[in-house]
Amino acid sequence: MRVSHSRPPAIGDDKGEPSKGHASSDAPVIERDQQPATLDVCRRCALWHDATQGVPGAGPKHAPIMLVGEQPGDQEDREGKPFVGPAGRLLDDALQEAGVGRKDVYITNAVKHFKWTPRGKRRMHKTPAQREIEACEYWLAKELESVAPHVIVAMGVTALKAVLEEKSVRLGDALGKTLEHGGRVIVATYHPSFALRAPDAETRDSAYAAIVAALRQAGEIAARDRKRKPTRINRHA
Repeated sequence: MRVSHSRPPAIGDDKGEPSKGHASSDAPVIERDQQPATLDVCRRCALWHDATQGVPGAGPKHAPIMLVGEQPGDQEDREGKPFVGPAGRLLDDALQEAGVGRKDVYITNAVKHFKWTPRGKRRMHKTPAQREIEACEYWLAKELESVAPHVIVAMGVTALKAVLEEKSVRLGDALGKTLEHGGRVIVATYHPSFALRAPDAETRDSAYAAIVAALRQAGEIAARDRKRKPTRINRHA
């Protein structure tokens, strides 16, 4: 696939209308030690205050592959689903090219609320701070325990920090390598939005190829681990 040379609009409401969330100077309630049952009541960091809603992960309950991105974008924030915007469509193309089925993938983000800054009537993406990544580790840990994936694909440096539980990591140092943390295999690659918004066609095409390669590698690892898993025998049959 050759990524389009035209750069898409920056993250924001496609119609140029203000979305439901709104930036406010009011000090939001923060409960850093909170253990919420649902995202709707999460106050572990301040991002809940200006987001429309929390965006949980989506996919099969026990998918062998977990894809972790940075945070929801404007469209994801409005719809309440991960990777439904332009980056999500590019990710779908990459999954298909890599030969990885959506039935084998659980998709989520390191941070579950959209962090943004206003620019006119649009909401522009803002990179999550380390304290926000750490606050949302509560939710990522729950997803890892529940899904129990064979392999994690960390898409972008924010995701890599979250899955490695490290404050200082460089994405470039991890590209093309297989990492391990907490008994799980981790493959690092670019975030799909980088393959859309890189300043030149060569970089966009290279980033897309790297994403496809990482997904293909994850698929191979998951398939290999699945073959190693012993078949359970029903002794009551």
